[in-house]
Amino acid sequence: MRPTAETEDLLRLHAPQVLGALVRRYGHFAAAEDAVQEALLAAAGQWPSAGIPDNPRGWLIKVASRRLTDALRSEEARRAREERAVALTAPLATGPDRGPREDDTLSLLFLCCHPDLTPPAQIALTLRAVGGLTTAEIARAYLVPEATMAQRISRAKQKVRGVRFGRPENWAKRLPAVLHTLYLIFNEGYTATSGTSLQRRDLAGEAIRLTRTVHRLLPDDGEVAGLLALMLLTDARRDARTGPHGELIPLDEQDRDRWDKAAIEEGVALVTRALSRGPAGPYGLRAAIAAVHDEAPSARATDWREILGLYEVLVRQVPGPVERLNRAVALAMVDGPEAGLAELALLEPGLGHRLDAVRGHLLERAGAYDGARAAYESAAAATLSLPEQRYLQGRAARLRP
Repeated sequence: MRPTAETEDLLRLHAPQVLGALVRRYGHFAAAEDAVQEALLAAAGQWPSAGIPDNPRGWLIKVASRRLTDALRSEEARRAREERAVALTAPLATGPDRGPREDDTLSLLFLCCHPDLTPPAQIALTLRAVGGLTTAEIARAYLVPEATMAQRISRAKQKVRGVRFGRPENWAKRLPAVLHTLYLIFNEGYTATSGTSLQRRDLAGEAIRLTRTVHRLLPDDGEVAGLLALMLLTDARRDARTGPHGELIPLDEQDRDRWDKAAIEEGVALVTRALSRGPAGPYGLRAAIAAVHDEAPSARATDWREILGLYEVLVRQVPGPVERLNRAVALAMVDGPEAGLAELALLEPGLGHRLDAVRGHLLERAGAYDGARAAYESAAAATLSLPEQRYLQGRAARLRP
């Protein structure tokens, strides 16, 4: 029987908590993760017909613990390992007083974002262990063969093997890596780098869900709140970003009545509260910029001077190429396209198709249509996203004599 939506939501909610409980109790990250997956499969097959148990998390922990200890016994054939396997057969308490700690999910995120892992490995392991996605689902999202993704996850598990489970002592220094990983997952979901679809909503939704979890565990952290606000304010526009055939619709042409007003209200409240507590960090500033866009009744009414001021502060904190590119766009909206083009001339290559896409837009606004057409064509040739490619080709076609 196919699991119901309620069952799937419960499994996704409890999966990281169950995995955290097993890793904290037994260690053996890879074996624990396999045991949890088996427990989830068992629940997906039994709960729709037998009913959801009164304590779903306790049920999953009990089943996963049994699978894990069985696996440890079968693998630990030598006498010393057999003795350890026997010691591990003590039942894991799942009552209200001795249940898994609420911050096991956060501990898992720290483990998955270990500094020894590359960003792609951090993303893959996070989606697998904390997000509950299968290897096949992650591979499809990132358009790589399942075998390749399986190897990536396997290597990541090996690297964190033996790492002590729990919130690390220098957890505050590691938190930016966790937030960056969640931000990368969201960005890939909101604007896919390749493929036939502009968006991968499952990835964006998973990033928001995980960031909500971190915010619930660290409610006073301004950057966590800023990242959640940024995701909500950005994702609020998703229904208006594509036309009936999946074609890209730029921000200034979107039907703002299709924006998610509830998400905007929540995002604005989050960033307002975060900014009131102290100086804004990079995610808080990005969220504030997104809020200015979302609260404008129309593209023409957007307060670009405020946006430019926020980008000035952001670039001082994060002088990266993407931030400087976005600042150039804001500058062009305030002081004219020539000012923006002058800023683009200072940027080094490495932004992929985005630099040429922005250059084409500003050249078109400046009336330099031949240069704009060439820039659009160059950008279209460089992107692997089919909707972006078609959009850029369309812009170029409009400027042909």
